[in-house]
Amino acid sequence: MNYRNLRPALRLGMLPAAVAVALVPAIAGAQEAPASQATTLDRIEVTGSRIRQVDVETAQPVLMISRADIENQGFNSVADILQNISAAGSPSFSRASPLTANVEAGGSYIDLRNLGPQRTLVLVNGKRLGISADGFQDVSTIPSAVVERIEVLKDGASSIYGSDAMAGVINIITRKDFDGAEVNAYYGQFSQGDGTVQNYDFVTGFSGDRGSVTIGAEQHKEDAVWAKNRWFSEDSYPGYPQYSNTVVGQWGNWRPVGSTGPWQAPNRGGTAIGADQFHDQQDPGDTSRASDQMHLRTPMERRSLFASANWEITDNVRFTSDLAYNQRDSFRQIAGYPTQSTAINAPMSPDSAFNPLPGTAVNWRRRGWEQPRTTASDSTTWRFTAALEGSFQLADRYFDWDVGTLYNETNVAITNNGNFFIPSVRNAVGPSFTNAQGQVVCGTPGNEIAGCVPWNPFAGFGTGAVANSLDDPRVVDYLFKEEHGTGTTETTSYFANLAGSLFTLPAGDLGFAIGYETRKESGGYAPDAIAQSGDSTNLASGNTYGQYSLDEFYGELSIPLLADVAFAKELTLSVASRYSDYDTFGDTTNNKFGFKWRPIDDLLVRGTWSEGFRAPTIGNLYGGGSQTFTTGFRDPCDTVYGNAAGSARCLQDVAAGYRQLQQGFVPTTAPGQQTPVPFTSGSNINLQPETSESKTVGFVYSPGYVQGLSIGLDWWNIRIENTMVSDSPNAILSDCYIAGIESRCNNFTRDPVLGIVNDLTYGLRNAGYAETEGFDLAVGYRFDTDYGRFALNWDTTYVSKYVTKSTDDADTPEAVGNGFSGQFRVRSNANLNWSKGDFAANWGVRYSSGVKEECYFDERCTYPDYQAPDTRGNVVPMNRIGANTFHDVQLSWKAPWNAKIAVGANNVFAHYGAAEFDQPSSNYSYYGGNDIGRFVYMKYQQNF
Repeated sequence: MNYRNLRPALRLGMLPAAVAVALVPAIAGAQEAPASQATTLDRIEVTGSRIRQVDVETAQPVLMISRADIENQGFNSVADILQNISAAGSPSFSRASPLTANVEAGGSYIDLRNLGPQRTLVLVNGKRLGISADGFQDVSTIPSAVVERIEVLKDGASSIYGSDAMAGVINIITRKDFDGAEVNAYYGQFSQGDGTVQNYDFVTGFSGDRGSVTIGAEQHKEDAVWAKNRWFSEDSYPGYPQYSNTVVGQWGNWRPVGSTGPWQAPNRGGTAIGADQFHDQQDPGDTSRASDQMHLRTPMERRSLFASANWEITDNVRFTSDLAYNQRDSFRQIAGYPTQSTAINAPMSPDSAFNPLPGTAVNWRRRGWEQPRTTASDSTTWRFTAALEGSFQLADRYFDWDVGTLYNETNVAITNNGNFFIPSVRNAVGPSFTNAQGQVVCGTPGNEIAGCVPWNPFAGFGTGAVANSLDDPRVVDYLFKEEHGTGTTETTSYFANLAGSLFTLPAGDLGFAIGYETRKESGGYAPDAIAQSGDSTNLASGNTYGQYSLDEFYGELSIPLLADVAFAKELTLSVASRYSDYDTFGDTTNNKFGFKWRPIDDLLVRGTWSEGFRAPTIGNLYGGGSQTFTTGFRDPCDTVYGNAAGSARCLQDVAAGYRQLQQGFVPTTAPGQQTPVPFTSGSNINLQPETSESKTVGFVYSPGYVQGLSIGLDWWNIRIENTMVSDSPNAILSDCYIAGIESRCNNFTRDPVLGIVNDLTYGLRNAGYAETEGFDLAVGYRFDTDYGRFALNWDTTYVSKYVTKSTDDADTPEAVGNGFSGQFRVRSNANLNWSKGDFAANWGVRYSSGVKEECYFDERCTYPDYQAPDTRGNVVPMNRIGANTFHDVQLSWKAPWNAKIAVGANNVFAHYGAAEFDQPSSNYSYYGGNDIGRFVYMKYQQNF
């Protein structure tokens, strides 16, 4: 942890807490004081505009999620609530991705429109939530207990808020002016008896005529779900267990260096040294199934504190301050590392005491089954805001102003275990001999290697405390080194805003807002020195550190043109512009225009056009390169699973009959396997910002003859140019061999003998574009009957277009994502709530349409002759995955002792999605956003 940076955060953080404590007696006393003469503002600020107004309906579509909506659902975190709205895309880091071990792992990030979470801006009370070095904003740092409502602006808003507001803006509004106390307890688990979730929180507050203090705290814990305990994750390809095991097993195997003969696996129950104690490796008996040691849903625990205070210094000046603290511990486990001597240049010496062929060097393979790989992440976040705000009157006009500061700091400590230390492995399988004391030692007589412990990789799993096996603590201590990485990010911002009306037009007041913000982002991540050296099987990675600063000015106008005339009860234009000056890439100006037209009282027609941008992050610009064994790698030239096998372009690079190799340097036994050599990814200091153009047109109809009914329909389109493309090995090879982009063939080389891709570097670059388009339908209906009050909310998003292009080549076709893995054409949520007296019930339905994925097996291939423009006439077989509908139910009762008791079940019918071999948002053949079983819970709320 960066204690040097934490000390100022603590000093700043204690300020609002001290203010809150100091204000309590003053506020309590003020409750008995005469009513103040402070101006009461009946205008509010709605997300998407800085101009206060009476009407909550604006020119841009905004989804409101109230406190009641939150309590009526079985989801007990801000992240779960937001990830299940219809406009949300697939989660970037789902809890079903244990292979994700970066700084962001364990957090929750919201992706609107499937454009990526870094293109969705998250605010708390209108101010930016802190970001990681790679630009991710973790919404799990805000405890749900303190949330009053959530506003989701489904439109671009860079002209108001600056960078990142391309797909939309999420504004989390916290509870204020809270009186009394509220305590909540939540407990639930899956019907299989695992994945227990516990949440305990309280909110308390005092308010008076001149101020208030609100304090909330939360303790949240989620237990693990193991991959072996679900049908869709126990095997790599559900229904095809023969492809689930890897040849690098927990028993070890070998063959002479240079040999292409069968690998030799040890007989069970011994130290397996002599060649007669081995047999030809068998599948699955001598192989391993990684999912037996892997999490499906990773465990996590967090503690949160949030305090808010405000005090009216005078009738027209108020001090406000927020303090947030969040501490999160997350953990993930994956199978022991599949070590291969050929990958780390560590063949067993001909003179090793454990060599089954004395005098002959042998290649060997062994998974570190006794030491599963684990990553523990400890993340601590402090957030502090303080501002003076108020109003004044000038020439019979009211003006609102505020000036303040924001500070956010996050410190992360990551601990990795279970990776082999390569220099130790080389020594341990190098020359060794038995000394006079009967001990096997490293080296040769007279040239022993001090501190070295020899290793017998053929003493398989379960051999117990056999000397020199991985059950021997001495061997474990020598071969495995605990690695520690640390990261920190800081956001410091100062701002000033002024809003009001300039003068009165015939149709109403001309509203305006202007403001200035200066902000600095700094931070980075330092891997362990072992990881930086490349001496660990955790793969090489470098330091990330950098900073950037910016200054911004904005202006906004609300211009009423017509009011209370025929076919124009209201016609208002809105105009906004923001100038941003960065010390990295330069400056940019982004504008927005909108209109709001009410031809009749019951109908609102609205539309917007806006520009947006996303600035490169610290990680984008200054990130250290890192290596990774790419999973799901698919070589188009592979003669068994490749989509371009035998093509003229492939035959330029590989021989006829070429086979892609996987871990163990053996031919792949299924499509999409892990590479036998690592590839390298990195950053780009010359990146420029992405730019976007957004358009919306829609209406809201609230007929007076049907009280309580509201229908909204909005068309939207977002196009992002100059995209920061996160390349991938699969995309590079597909562009080269399928799309025919020759320049992409320069990004990799192949082994001249084996033909495999042996060196590939990829990273970020500005190229291409992304465009998506669709419709949002929102229906709300509330009505009373003799049987109780009913409330229906139905939100649907239909995506009519989603295309991306990763190059600027004119001949490159667009990649169509709409309706493919993890990108649904339709998402729809409906909630029906009933209440009568002290009883209430809520029924929720979550629907996602079917998708297509590439075929992996002939018997799972509904479209074997699929062709589309993006395949350039090539046949790419596709398989259809059906739609999914999940049902949620909750029943509640308000007890006479001022309590509320609720029981419920998410996915009450225990529905599962079909297996998806493309592994969208997951490390398993199952969509990471789908429910993984029936989840039953109970909630108790006590008010005081």
